[in-house]
Amino acid sequence: MADDAPDRRPLGELAKLFLRLGATAFGGPAAHIGMMHDEVVKRRKWMSDEQFLDLIGATNLIPGPNSTEMAMHIGFLRAGWRGLIIGGLSFMAPAALIVLILSWAYVRFGGTPQASWLLYGVKPVVIAIIIQALWNLGKKAVKGTLMAAVGIGVITLYFLGANEIALLLIGGLAVMVVRNWNLFKGSAAVSLAVPLGGMFAVSQVTAPFSLLGLTLIMLKIGAVWYGSGYVLLAFLRADFVERLHWLTDQQLIDAIAIGQITPGPIFTAATFIGYLLNGITGATLATIAICLPSFVFVAISNPLIPRIRKSKYAGSLLDGVNVAALGLMAAVTWQLGRASLIDPFTISLAVVALLLLLRYRINSVWLVVGGAVAGLVWSLLI
Repeated sequence: MADDAPDRRPLGELAKLFLRLGATAFGGPAAHIGMMHDEVVKRRKWMSDEQFLDLIGATNLIPGPNSTEMAMHIGFLRAGWRGLIIGGLSFMAPAALIVLILSWAYVRFGGTPQASWLLYGVKPVVIAIIIQALWNLGKKAVKGTLMAAVGIGVITLYFLGANEIALLLIGGLAVMVVRNWNLFKGSAAVSLAVPLGGMFAVSQVTAPFSLLGLTLIMLKIGAVWYGSGYVLLAFLRADFVERLHWLTDQQLIDAIAIGQITPGPIFTAATFIGYLLNGITGATLATIAICLPSFVFVAISNPLIPRIRKSKYAGSLLDGVNVAALGLMAAVTWQLGRASLIDPFTISLAVVALLLLLRYRINSVWLVVGGAVAGLVWSLLI
């Protein structure tokens, strides 16, 4: 019993901290990470600023939701592999539970006139929020002609039907090869030929729903999803809307809207989608599947952080993947915007929301609530 005592306190502290953060962390990954920094560096002194920055860099080098992976990294350093699991699960659980409840309400009441008008006002605001995120991230990621060319190329190829995973890989490899051309002269053509070969090999055949299919797709997305949480839209749309036709664009927008009005990571859109497709069982499997790769990647990468940080190739590969992810995000935002901005009122609502975000940096949660109220009020005026 005495041997176990030292481990219980860190695990309890981790669970308490990340359950609270998971239930109150509104504002997206940047806000989540800011709250974690305040708690674990400033307040608790669990690590230095330098160690915290190293963890941020490590999360950027692996796929998955950055803020959730930060919780896992912090837990790993604090209490080993058990801390990794407790930190990740504690941060995810509150948001997943809240989304599950809202998913039930959506299925139960989503077809009512009041709910339809509510969502009518929310969707343009969500589009504005995504555009604002795209703008802010783009200013940091698109530096120079090379990065701009990769981003434009990804957008173009996406609309030509290219596979989103291949586009991420090609974007990363292209930037890495160009920046390190002297070392890649002999193998660059071969390196780029591999992903190019399968870029357009994506089936567009409708398939019947299956829990196994849902689980495998979410596992795949969790294993390859780089960039902002909104990049998740590209992967979800490619599989669930375009390829399998299990969801509509409107349902996908609703999933992101639910994620905006709840705390915690945006990948809880998977919880919502799973519930729509197969109730609680689907929600549970979808949530576990999209998160599982992150636990594996964090466990593998955490001991390697000092080496990864010194690699001259990792930075250029990551820069390319990030700008490709932003290209995907821009293309999907255009497609979803066409489904949501359907009349002068919704267009005006999106413009006003975007101006408020860019000018006054209003919390996106309040804008979503405002959009819902605007939709209901508009229904009474027409």
